[in-house]
Amino acid sequence: MNTQLPPQVQVIVLLNCDDFIFTIFSEANLGGREVKRFANPLLFFADWEKNKFNLVAIVSQSEVLGTGGISLLETLVSKKNITVPFFLVSQQLSESTVKMTLKAGVADVFKLPIKKENIETRIPFLINQWSQLKHTNNVLDFHKYKTPFIKRVFDIFFAGLALIMLSPLLLIICILLRLESRGPIFYYALRVGSGYRTFKFYKFRSMFVNADKRLKDLKHLNQYAPNADDSVTKTEEEEYLCDECKAAGTGCKFPIYSDTIQWCEKQYSENRKAKAGSAFFKLKDDPRITKVGKFIRNSSIDELPQLWNVIIGDMSIVGNRPLPLYEAEKLTTDKYAMRFMAPAGITGLWQVEKRGKGEMSEEERLMLDNKYAENHSFWYDIKLILRTIPALLQKESV
Repeated sequence: MNTQLPPQVQVIVLLNCDDFIFTIFSEANLGGREVKRFANPLLFFADWEKNKFNLVAIVSQSEVLGTGGISLLETLVSKKNITVPFFLVSQQLSESTVKMTLKAGVADVFKLPIKKENIETRIPFLINQWSQLKHTNNVLDFHKYKTPFIKRVFDIFFAGLALIMLSPLLLIICILLRLESRGPIFYYALRVGSGYRTFKFYKFRSMFVNADKRLKDLKHLNQYAPNADDSVTKTEEEEYLCDECKAAGTGCKFPIYSDTIQWCEKQYSENRKAKAGSAFFKLKDDPRITKVGKFIRNSSIDELPQLWNVIIGDMSIVGNRPLPLYEAEKLTTDKYAMRFMAPAGITGLWQVEKRGKGEMSEEERLMLDNKYAENHSFWYDIKLILRTIPALLQKESV
């Protein structure tokens, strides 16, 4: 992929695309434009910065909230200043998902299996007209929620003061975690917050390091599952890598993440099509949790590293909980998307409403998230903070 091209040759870059997509684009009439394929964005960045070829479009095969979706587009615009048309090829698309991607700045979306005629018609047209269209389709306008100044000042003050006052406790927890089990003290997972923005979400590690390998054997215990007694299917017991990634022998080329799991995005999509599941995943009396981990979870101490997320502006003290990608990807319908129009936070309405009152259904949790999104304000946040303190003293783990 390092072949030097004449500067006048226009290049369409394919990212994370499989052989089927590459073949269609190679055979399509794209107005004399060349097609270059890269296994991941890092290889593309390196080649583009070295050879400075005439880039006119990028096509990424990814789900909307996958690592090659909206979050990649934001990186291209904000970090690399690349503003050429960005196209998505996805397996799972709904009407509201398409609207969301277009509002985020994606030029167009193709649902698999794609047709060569659609590519030949839509991609050259958008490339030719992009100088006029891009001014009305700006990725930076997607995240509508802006943190009010008074809320941001409060967040920084409260989080900074809390980190200073809790520093002795944080040190003790670090020592206990290190003594009990091997592995890092902290970990991060990609989470989806306000406006479907993806960020690194920090926590104390509360599970054994091989927790992700045990998850497939415990899915029948999911308390949010429609039928907790269902047996684990053969599809669910298979490895997280799809056949293409296994054949490549280089690890997953299409990763998506939850708290402790990295799936192959293609395998996940196929599994989800084979058996629709709940948006949320939670185990009661989870055997993957360490003894120290159980204590810091029940006392919510495992959440304290998120104060750093507040300091750097990823979250607020109060808001709707940011979700793992695989959960947020299921909540793009008009009924549930409202929860993402509120700030992401450490504590929120559903935590104080339901802690200690028994198990909570997925529908109840989403209803409370939407209620907060409709009614949130600075003074409402203060009331929730005051209600959070007694809620933390109850035994129910949420």
